[in-house]
Amino acid sequence: MEWVMIPMYTMKTKRDKTMKLLTAAVLLSFALSGCTGDGRIDREAVVTRHNVVNTRMDPLESLTVGNGAFAFTVDITGLQTFPDRYAKGVALGTQSEWGWNRFRDTVGYRFEETLKTYDFNNDGNKASYSVQWKEPGRNQDAANWFRKNPHRLQLGNVGFDILLKDGSVVGLEDIQDIRQELNLWTGQISSRFTIEGTPVEVITVGHQEHDQIAVRVTSPLIAEGRLKVRLRYPFPTAEFLDEGNFYAYHDRHETRIAGQDKNGAVITHALEGMTYRTLLRWSAGEIGPTDTPHCYRVSPAVDREVFELSVLFTPEKQEASGLPDFDATVRSSTEGWKAFWSAGAAIDFEGSTDPRAHELERRVVLSQYLTKVQCAGEYPPQETGLTFNSWFGKPHLEMHWWHAVHFALWGRPELMEKSLSWYAHIADKAGALASRQGYKGVRWPKMVDHEGQESPSSVAAFLIWQQPHFIYLAELAYRHQEDPAVIANYKDLVFATAAFMADFVTYDEEKDRYNLGKGLIPAQEVFPAAETFNPTYELAYWDWALRIAQEWRERAGLSRNAEWDEVISKLAPLPQQGGVYLATESAPDSYTNERWRKDHPVVLGALGMVPESPKLDRRVMAATLQKVWDTWFWDHTWGWDFPMTAMNAARLSRPEKALDALFMDVQTNTYLKNGHNYQDDRLRIYLPGNGGLLATVAMMAGGWDGSEGELPGFPKDGSWTVKAEGFKRMP
Repeated sequence: MEWVMIPMYTMKTKRDKTMKLLTAAVLLSFALSGCTGDGRIDREAVVTRHNVVNTRMDPLESLTVGNGAFAFTVDITGLQTFPDRYAKGVALGTQSEWGWNRFRDTVGYRFEETLKTYDFNNDGNKASYSVQWKEPGRNQDAANWFRKNPHRLQLGNVGFDILLKDGSVVGLEDIQDIRQELNLWTGQISSRFTIEGTPVEVITVGHQEHDQIAVRVTSPLIAEGRLKVRLRYPFPTAEFLDEGNFYAYHDRHETRIAGQDKNGAVITHALEGMTYRTLLRWSAGEIGPTDTPHCYRVSPAVDREVFELSVLFTPEKQEASGLPDFDATVRSSTEGWKAFWSAGAAIDFEGSTDPRAHELERRVVLSQYLTKVQCAGEYPPQETGLTFNSWFGKPHLEMHWWHAVHFALWGRPELMEKSLSWYAHIADKAGALASRQGYKGVRWPKMVDHEGQESPSSVAAFLIWQQPHFIYLAELAYRHQEDPAVIANYKDLVFATAAFMADFVTYDEEKDRYNLGKGLIPAQEVFPAAETFNPTYELAYWDWALRIAQEWRERAGLSRNAEWDEVISKLAPLPQQGGVYLATESAPDSYTNERWRKDHPVVLGALGMVPESPKLDRRVMAATLQKVWDTWFWDHTWGWDFPMTAMNAARLSRPEKALDALFMDVQTNTYLKNGHNYQDDRLRIYLPGNGGLLATVAMMAGGWDGSEGELPGFPKDGSWTVKAEGFKRMP
């Protein structure tokens, strides 16, 4: 497979390189910030009017600092003092891109034991898929083991140990006079509260180039010896969720102070599949173990009322003496966030009379902050970012569209390309997957770990809508400046992606066409793989992506691929019945069977996420939008379904309907005080919803191929006053 040996951007690109690019962008666009005399947006004013202020304890209101590859979430004390009380809210996580663990395999499972062979089209093309076996036994045990391993780690809990006057430990009810504020422009969390009338002030910041936080604490309790900082290491649950407060199995991991001096220490944490270090540097104090296993306490010197502490997590061997102190971390945070907000696009809804405008602006600002903190690293993120695990902490590549597209549309393609480059590093595995199933090119898996290993799943194994995403994202990278270097950089994987797509279709001799399926589960995951063929959304996406791949061949100076043209010309039409598009051709009862009107109404994605296809009839799609709107079980949808519906309405010249979709009164369309998209008691945060909102607003403001006029996605009735700058046109 020589095609995988291509000069992609290295995964080891330093975060400071991205920071330099952002800072350079500030010099170019700083005139856009703080300047209103010429109609430009006062960016700092827009951002800071949505600073988050907490005045009570609410486990759904926790706040986060971070840099896209590392995140640290705090409670009302400014640290992670009460992890158990927040565990079923927005959990107090400490997670990184590199923090993965694998339990010791004492049985000797082989990945081949997870495979099951199918011949979906009865054509002799037998293909093996990694699934969750229903029958108890070795195959099922192997599948479960590979689903759970590797799993993302919660790196450590950093919180306060505070004593009351009677010597007992402070409880949450003892935290009074709360006022906590996240300054979005600087990335700084300021927390104030009292303990028995004594004030405590805490400032928390995250470094933008290192996996580090720093904190400054000011309180008379320090001088009284009643305020200390504890560092406790949880054990991984290796379950669907890991909220960072599981402390069983003390004997299955080891922690020790590997070195210390009067101003710092290094703690080593060794698990079965991962060893990493915590570096600490403090202003004045000392560290020691506690009676609790895997728990350490930093005691500030009692001759002062101010204490500063820096904490860095790393898999590398380092000395704590070189750790940036509090002031340096504040500078990193302030400069990094100013660079972020000052570059790229901005939007301002001030002056609108529509009562929803302020709330839309709040969601937009907070979603930018959250996706920068949680999703701007060198790997595709998991759906719950770097806060707590879902699906064992593993990324879902079909969600990469929702996590990454908005960065490019908001004029920040360098943040999108950081994770796009990761595909080159897993191309060998994607090529092996395609080859194992008898196809050309690369088949991008759905549920993966950071190394690109697919995870057994009876749904994920059959999804295909993640396949064209690489072409879409690469196209966005190229369109930013139409730089030939982008073509050179990504073309081989674009072609390998398209090669699989052209080979995956099945020729229908009777109808002289190519079908998608059987043997797939569409994005609307209610349909069985063995029966499903020609889903509308996937057909439209397949058609568009193959056409773009041909354009890439021409841009690269190559001739068109005749096989791809054959598939494009004979790809099955978008299935319709009764004047509306069906979810799939195999489901003529798409709107009469209750079972098919749940989950994602992704038939609408065929115009919205996907640009208008030559195969598409706008009148039929307009009728489909209304049909879905009227008949769908919206309580069974997900956070990105509302932006997807809004994109469809906007492209159909229905801006009022687009806004109604963005504000549909459904639980999964809830945006918490901290900006997180809430789904249910299991998924309290859901970053594809935030990313989808940003992509939709960018499209409504910046337009799309074929749109006319300025702000084409917003009503022209005078109810919306919109200033927008820096947006890129959507395909």
